Amino acid sequence: MRTGGQLIVDALEVNGVDRLFCVPGESYLAVLDALHDSKIETVVCRQEGGAAMMADCYGRLTGKPGICFVTRGPGATNASAGVHIAAQDSIPMILFIGQVARDMMEREAFQEVDYKAFYGSIAKWVVEINDARRIPELVTRAFAVATSGRPGPVVIALPEDMLTEEVEAVVPVAYTPVETRPGDAEISAMIELLEKAERPFVVLGGTRWTEEAVEKMCAALERWSLPVGCSFRRQALCDQLHPNYTGDIGIGINPKLARYIKDADLILLIGSRFGEMPSSSYTLMKSPYPDQKLVHVYPDPEELGRVYRPTVAINATPSSFADAFAETAPSRTPVWANRTAELHQNYLEWSTPPATGPGKVLMGPIMQHLEQVLPEDAIICNGAGNFATWMHRFHRYRRFNTQAAPTSGSMGYGLPAGVAAKHIFRDREVIVWAGDGDFMMHGQEFATAIQYDLPIIVVILNNGIYGTIRMHQEREYPGRVSGTMLTNPDFAALARAYGGHGETVEETSQFAEAFARARQSAKPAIIEVKLDPEAITPAKTLSDIRAGK
Repeated sequence: MRTGGQLIVDALEVNGVDRLFCVPGESYLAVLDALHDSKIETVVCRQEGGAAMMADCYGRLTGKPGICFVTRGPGATNASAGVHIAAQDSIPMILFIGQVARDMMEREAFQEVDYKAFYGSIAKWVVEINDARRIPELVTRAFAVATSGRPGPVVIALPEDMLTEEVEAVVPVAYTPVETRPGDAEISAMIELLEKAERPFVVLGGTRWTEEAVEKMCAALERWSLPVGCSFRRQALCDQLHPNYTGDIGIGINPKLARYIKDADLILLIGSRFGEMPSSSYTLMKSPYPDQKLVHVYPDPEELGRVYRPTVAINATPSSFADAFAETAPSRTPVWANRTAELHQNYLEWSTPPATGPGKVLMGPIMQHLEQVLPEDAIICNGAGNFATWMHRFHRYRRFNTQAAPTSGSMGYGLPAGVAAKHIFRDREVIVWAGDGDFMMHGQEFATAIQYDLPIIVVILNNGIYGTIRMHQEREYPGRVSGTMLTNPDFAALARAYGGHGETVEETSQFAEAFARARQSAKPAIIEVKLDPEAITPAKTLSDIRAGK
C-alpha cells in the first residue's frame, strides 16, 4: 500500500528524475513528505513563474523533462509563463499542480481552477489524476508525451485527497523514448535537389539535438560546402567560427544574409518550425508556398506542411537525420563553395562589435572583453529585450548547450535559467545577461542562487526604460513617451543585501575589473552596467529612431 504522494515520487524516480523545482503548497504536502525520503534534489524557488522557467531550462539543456511542482490557484497561474515558454520553444517539461480535494470540485472552492480549460491551449497535454492507482500509468505517459514528436509541456493536476489516499498500484515502468528516422526515398530526393541546386541554404533549429548529432551535421555541411545559419536563439547548434557558419536567422538578421536566403533556390530546414521571428514575419520564406524549394526535417508529422508546403518532407528527429546525412557526399565540387566562404566572412564582420556609441559606457569593448575571457563552455542565459541584442549578435557561441534563451521572447527568463543551469552544471561558468526591466520580472530568484550556493554572474544593463517598447514607441509615436520609464533599485546593493557580490559600472574601463572581482568572490554576483538609454541598439540611438533614421 502506497499513498498517492509516494506513488508520484516512485514514478519520478523510475523515469530518471534527479531534481525538481518547486514552490511549496499545502495542496501537495503528501508529495513533499515522500520527497523527504527520496534521492531527488528538491530546489525551492521564490515564485512559481521562476520555478517553471527553471524546469524549462533543465529540459532545454538536458533533453529530459524538467519537473516543476506548484500549488493550486495563484501558484498554478503564476507558473503559466514558464509553461508558455516551454510550449513555444518545444521543451520537454512536466508541471504538477496541487488541486482542491475531489469532493470540493465544481463549487469554486478555495483557489480552485479548471486546469484543463486554463492550460488547454498552452500545454501539449493536461490531465487530472482522480484515482491514485493510475498514477504510475499517467505519470509515465506524461514523460512519453513531453518528449515525443515535437516536445512540449504536460500539466498534471493532483487532487489533495487523492495524494493522501493509500492504494495498491502497479510498479511503474520507465517511458520508452521514440525516435523517428528518415527513409531512403526521402534522403535520395533531398540529394537529388542538392545536386541540382545553385544557391542552397541550411537552417538548424529546434530541439532534440545531441552534441554528437551537431558534430555529425557540421561535418556533413563542411563536406557539402553548404552555408548554414541557426534559427532564433538556437545559435549553439553550430560553432560560429565554423567556416560554413553564416549567422543567426532571427530578429536583427544581417541584411546580406537575409537577401541570400530570399534568393536561395533550396532551403534545408532541419529541426525548426521557422516561426514568425526566424522567418522575419514569414518574409524570408513565404507561407504557405515558399519561393524556394524546401526540404523540411521535423520530428512531428503534424508540423510538416502546416505552415510551409515542403518539396520534400522528412519526418525525423535532428539526431537521426544527422546520422543519415553524415553518410552522404556530393558527386562533384559544389558550385556554391566560394559563396559559402563569402557569407562566413560577412558574418565575421557583422559580429564584430562597434567601438563607439553614446554615453560613458560603450558596450562594444565590453563584448570584446567577454569574448576574450569567457571559456567556450560558458552557458549564457538571457530573457528578452533590446539588451539581449549585444549578446545575441556579438557573442560567438562555440559549443553545444551553451545558450538558454526563450524563442518565445519572454521577459524575466534569464535569472531563473541561470540558477537552473548552474545547479545542473556546477563546474561551468554561467552568465545571466539581463536588462533592468527584464531582471525585475524574476529578480527574487537571486535568493535561490544564494540558498544553493550557485555563483552565477548576472550582468544587468540598466538604462532606466523598457527599452524594446520605448524603441517601438519612438518609431511609431515620436517624442510621446508613455509607460516606458522605470525607477530602479541600486542593483549592486541589492546583491549585497541578498548575501551576494555587487558591482556598479559607470564607465567602460571599469567593467573588466568588476567582472574579475565578481568571479573571484565565488558568490552569486550582480554587475550593474549603467547604460545610456540613447544606446538602444548597436546601430541606432533613440534620437535616430525618433528622427526616422
